[in-house]
Amino acid sequence: MHSSEERLENIRMIRDSAVAFAPASELVRVRGLRYQVPGFDGAVWREMADNGWLGLSLPEAQGGIGLGMAEYCALLEVFGAALLPEPFVPAVLAARLLDGEQLAAQLSGERLLLPALQEQVDSLEPSAGGTRLHNGKVRGRKLCIPMAAGADGFLVSTPDGLALVEAKAPGVKLEIVTTQDGGHFGHLHLDNAPAETLPLQAQALADALDEAALGTAAYLLGAAEQAFALTLDYLRTRKQFGQTIGNFQALQHRAVDLKLQLALWRASLDAAAATCDAGAPATQRRAAVSRAKARAADAALQVTRQAVQLHGAIGYTDECDVGLYLRKAMTLANLYGSSAQHRRRYDACMPRLASA
Repeated sequence: MHSSEERLENIRMIRDSAVAFAPASELVRVRGLRYQVPGFDGAVWREMADNGWLGLSLPEAQGGIGLGMAEYCALLEVFGAALLPEPFVPAVLAARLLDGEQLAAQLSGERLLLPALQEQVDSLEPSAGGTRLHNGKVRGRKLCIPMAAGADGFLVSTPDGLALVEAKAPGVKLEIVTTQDGGHFGHLHLDNAPAETLPLQAQALADALDEAALGTAAYLLGAAEQAFALTLDYLRTRKQFGQTIGNFQALQHRAVDLKLQLALWRASLDAAAATCDAGAPATQRRAAVSRAKARAADAALQVTRQAVQLHGAIGYTDECDVGLYLRKAMTLANLYGSSAQHRRRYDACMPRLASA
């Protein structure tokens, strides 16, 4: 079997195991966790860790499985279709920045450390201008930490690198802000909180953030495709004026437009994953990731909004599952950079790629 065939088989097995773990058709658990704290199930989280998914894309030397972005994105598409609320992408981002015992505890699910990198809403790059680390104590605030109430600790960016802060340490205050999907973001306020300094390479952080952006694009694609599938089923079964509404040409045209958006989105995502897996230069990788994330941010909102509209009045009720996908898209579209920010970064990469 050729290596490309082996890889396709790996992706198929990952998809199958993830679908068995989290079927897209079973949203009862997701609904039950909405507007709760911490908003996800610790037992489910540990099972995800036991499956090795947290280390799927980490090198084997670091305790991971050593697979690539194609496999990582395939897994996240399934998670998106099932609307899993567990903070998988942020936890993998944190794992990329850890080593030793801390990394082992993260990968095993024994501990959950989440990155706290933003000091302004909708940030593309990490910031540390307002955070100060002095004599083993950290002051400042960090914003928009997904599902932060379930974290055991936080990786806080500072001018000197990273600081590990325990969630229950003195001087740590977590403000919870509920999001549209029933989850939450945490705003972390630090007042001379005890911290452990961790080594950090700038390139490692940049690569980890790109992986998180691409993973979020894949999660959103899975969610949008499932919303589209629910919409097609509705168009095939709902009847008006004596026929199924899927026979109306105007609705067919709208469905085709959404299908095209999904196809372009998948092509962009697959191209970005392949570019990363091929070990392309950093500028080329950043451009590919930004193109995929920019398209994901816009298309996720377009597809899920249209899906709700095509369901008619029932689509706007909370009982209708399709609305859950719109809520998730509204929450995640700007995570790890909005479409405008990624377009700007893509444009900034173009001159360097042209001169290479």
